[in-house]
Amino acid sequence: MRAPADFIRAETALASPLLVPEIKLHLASEMLPIWQATEADLAKRDLPPPYWAFAWPGGQALARHLLDHRDLIAGRRVLDFASGSGITAIAAAMAGAPTVFAAEIDRFALAAIALNAEANGVRVDLIAEDVLDATGEWEVILAGDVCYERPMAERVAQWLAQRARAGTLVLLGDPGRSYLPGSGLVEIARYDVPTSVDLEDRTLRETTVWRWEGG
Repeated sequence: MRAPADFIRAETALASPLLVPEIKLHLASEMLPIWQATEADLAKRDLPPPYWAFAWPGGQALARHLLDHRDLIAGRRVLDFASGSGITAIAAAMAGAPTVFAAEIDRFALAAIALNAEANGVRVDLIAEDVLDATGEWEVILAGDVCYERPMAERVAQWLAQRARAGTLVLLGDPGRSYLPGSGLVEIARYDVPTSVDLEDRTLRETTVWRWEGG
């Protein structure tokens, strides 16, 4: 059984997402091979699918926005929730946030975030637990593409709304997922994100960056 970092190095390649060429990530070139390669590990370790191996539209749009609007997070303590590949955490660090945390419950994702942060020469502190009941002193919370599954989206929405009402800046990147909340969000930017037809059934996905006002 390969260690997560060894698996990632073997099954992915360093590449830059088209919308965020400043950032390098360990990415799968195709969807099916890495899903098949992880199947045995998933069964043995009870891990989720390798979402960390792709630069999803919500994360790309949010990362692009942070790099283009550094005043949003410069000098602030940032949490990237359900970080996946770590793309938004890395963008936050590159944009001037002095402390960036990436929260993930998938050990492979945590390993990918560490490798990706190293590849980009930035520091990202890892949180290997569910933070939805946490009250950490984060000034900014980032969430890219977290509204694709109803139970998670509902729980996340409640937590993020609470944090927004308490004064935390909450930014969400979403390409129109089914369970995006219908209230409490203010659009601050929109991007056309190049995507793979394997992931999104299209080559371009319009993606919105939202600021959560609490709802």
